[in-house]
Amino acid sequence: MKKLGLFLCGFLFAASLFSQTKEVAGIKLPETLKVNDKTLHLKGAGIREKWFLDLYVGALYLPHDYPSAERIIAANETMAIKIHIISSLITSDKMISATKEGFEKSTKGNTQPLQDRIDQFIKAFSDPIELDDDFEIVYIPGEGTYIYKNGQKKELIKGIDFKRALFGIWLGEEPADEDLKEAMLGEE
Repeated sequence: MKKLGLFLCGFLFAASLFSQTKEVAGIKLPETLKVNDKTLHLKGAGIREKWFLDLYVGALYLPHDYPSAERIIAANETMAIKIHIISSLITSDKMISATKEGFEKSTKGNTQPLQDRIDQFIKAFSDPIELDDDFEIVYIPGEGTYIYKNGQKKELIKGIDFKRALFGIWLGEEPADEDLKEAMLGEE
């Protein structure tokens, strides 16, 4: 009887964990992330595609709902973006190139005030990128934007202006992928 009780407890715990995830392209994403004392909630997630190829899963985590992408970009609150690589075609060089292009679009070509910090951010992609690599971009007010690769801290970049340009890559007027933007905003 005791074994049955332990089995049922284990099963219910596992079932509750399963119900607290969302699956996109076979990647399980947690419904919440804990950052310091803040709980962030999954707003939405989708697939970054280019030339009919699935490249990565992108997910947006927020402390509460916002009325628009512009408000998310402007907000000085803890939030995060997760990127999970789902294609072996993504290389470090391709990710760096796409990131530079994203900053160009996000800043409408005015990257100069952020260039040193953009270069610092790009260092997070300098090591080889492999299938199933997981990047977390976490903004914390008063600290900056942390970049983690597979749970290991790679960089910390200061400034709300940098966070706004960075989040604009996915949520701005000219996003990396319009369908991914809509999915991250929970609009699809």
